[in-house]
Amino acid sequence: MSIVFTHAYYLSGDPKEQKIMKPYPPLGLLYVSAYLKSKNIDNDVFDTTFSTQAAQLDFILEKQPKVICIYTNLMTKIEVIKLIKILKKEAFGFPKIVLGGPDVTYNVANYLKAGADFLVIGEGEETTFELYKAIMTHGDFHQVNGIAFLENNQIIQTPPRSKFKELDELPLPNREAINMQNYLQTWKTNHGQSSMTISTQRGCPYTCKWCSTAVYGQSYRRRPANLVAAEMKLLKERYKPDALWFVDDVFTVSHKWLLAFKEEVLKQDAVIPFECITRAERLNDEILQLLKDIGCFRIWIGAESGSQTIIDAMDRRVDVNQVKKVIQDTNAMGIETGTFIMLGYPGETEKDIEETIQYLKEANPTLYTITIAYPIKGTSLYNEIEHKITQQPDWETSTDREIDFERTYSRKYYQYAVRKVVNEVEFHRASKNSLKALKLKTKSILAGGLMKISK
Repeated sequence: MSIVFTHAYYLSGDPKEQKIMKPYPPLGLLYVSAYLKSKNIDNDVFDTTFSTQAAQLDFILEKQPKVICIYTNLMTKIEVIKLIKILKKEAFGFPKIVLGGPDVTYNVANYLKAGADFLVIGEGEETTFELYKAIMTHGDFHQVNGIAFLENNQIIQTPPRSKFKELDELPLPNREAINMQNYLQTWKTNHGQSSMTISTQRGCPYTCKWCSTAVYGQSYRRRPANLVAAEMKLLKERYKPDALWFVDDVFTVSHKWLLAFKEEVLKQDAVIPFECITRAERLNDEILQLLKDIGCFRIWIGAESGSQTIIDAMDRRVDVNQVKKVIQDTNAMGIETGTFIMLGYPGETEKDIEETIQYLKEANPTLYTITIAYPIKGTSLYNEIEHKITQQPDWETSTDREIDFERTYSRKYYQYAVRKVVNEVEFHRASKNSLKALKLKTKSILAGGLMKISK
């Protein structure tokens, strides 16, 4: 075959994920692969998650493709660049290297300088198809919308690709191209149940400043409910997952769609336990009951902070008290809850962190995750703090997570703040007379002391 799709995420090189062991396949890559198949272009997919770069290179050497399409994102960029430099060697026959994914949109010059021949900017299906045809027929690349390339050492960026309006035109992801059992078994072994991903929509209509919309844009497009239910039915029969994870940014954004979805899921006998992400104002008792009726066991409800001041600075456009109540209501409905917390956002003070601790105690989500805010290039947050950047590591050997900027307090302060929040919340949940509670409180006091030293 003349085209290979691959990526550069290696589980063996990710110690954090090795502790969590909740890997998912590269769904976006599988969508593009399926689209080319629907156009009668055979292709191979080499999934690196459970493999190694050595095996990946052996596969490419064996296939000798004319085109290699590599998915890249914030976290895999470093490995992708290493892979590009190896593939540029004579042994691989100098294939055309095409990169796609969220990280290329605002790093065009960097990726082309690193050795990529073409960048696919935005949604990849139609663009990759047209670009592949142009490469194979020596066509005019200027006529392919949504790409970037070098010509006489000058960057050429063609007009943006129009987004898919009707998602029912998309074929299902080419899951048959990879070993799905590796994922299912890894989940089963480590968590007692297997899980798969599924997508129902593209884009997000909201304006959170820290969130990247580099691929799908600030839009809302959704697959017909009957087709999503049919895909669930297929997954249920073919792979028998114990659970599904809907990867959509705001699963309950349209209540009209949800009503149709419930009807189709029940009609097609497609019920599989699932979890999803949404916003508090897009939930109410009726919608919670609807979700529960079709198998929803966990809802991640974004807040990002317990401080209304910080929420407003993020342009989240939500009331923290509404988020708290909806999490409590969801718990009362018998559905697990999760929420996301971000510390170190510009302007955040000790008072804001204390409000976040109190919010988590009162909301009492089943699960919560905490990260330290970092600016992704192309976001409103990045644009706002760009002139305040204090640490800008070498692009090829670092990620945006390592960029630092002037905050209210030092980055070290917020690292200790993460410990403070976790230990305070877990102390609140623990039996107060237990040894565990004593340890948690001690750790919380220590973290608070280190915060003061690190201001």
